[in-house]
Amino acid sequence: MTPNPSPQADAPPPPRHVAIIMDGNGRWAKARGLPRVAGHQRGVDALRGVVEAGQEMKIDFLTLYAFSSENWKRPPTEVDDLMGLLRLYLRRELRDLHRNGVRIRFIGEWRRLAVDIVKLIEDAESTTAQNYGLTLVIAVNYGSHREIVEATKRIAAAVADGAMAVGDIDEEVFATHLHTDGIPDPDLVIRTSGEQRLSNFLLWQAGYAELVFMDVLWPDFNKTSLEQAIDEFHHRERRYGATSG
Repeated sequence: MTPNPSPQADAPPPPRHVAIIMDGNGRWAKARGLPRVAGHQRGVDALRGVVEAGQEMKIDFLTLYAFSSENWKRPPTEVDDLMGLLRLYLRRELRDLHRNGVRIRFIGEWRRLAVDIVKLIEDAESTTAQNYGLTLVIAVNYGSHREIVEATKRIAAAVADGAMAVGDIDEEVFATHLHTDGIPDPDLVIRTSGEQRLSNFLLWQAGYAELVFMDVLWPDFNKTSLEQAIDEFHHRERRYGATSG
């Protein structure tokens, strides 16, 4: 007798690249009468769980919007708290991430951060560079508008120096000058907290991504939430500008 296939046998593969705008830490804390930093702390716990879920689900790339270039407008005490949590995350999690084969990559203008954070980021990237499991991409001090402007400047400089002709410039060439060079475009972008905007996140790269907006606040986001978003992704028809069959 032929055994019945497992429930996962016919399940579609997960999207190769999932990007998440982690939103709602402050509202989570406010609803509980807690300081905002408590929400950010719980958000780090959610991050850990989602990375583990991404590994279990065989997602190749997971990009998390940790700190935008606009977040510097927040109160200095909150910015300090966020930077402190970034330090803590890198110090505490690097060993486990490396042991589990996770490759860590940062995008954004992270070299403008405090010297000790830059060193932690450099160590995380170099330590995990040869890993071939999930690639965890963390966007820190990242803003898509500036990324695109800076890419344009680098291309213009190459043309001015004679290293590149104007006719050589196309979408593929432009993409190689972005922070995400070597990273496939996201298939799915998730935003938590119910807000429905990209907030200057991966604007070029997300041109054909499916967008899923969820009411759950980031500290409450978990493996089930990720599965729900991916299930929604699988019910979308991705046409890339073409007509449906």
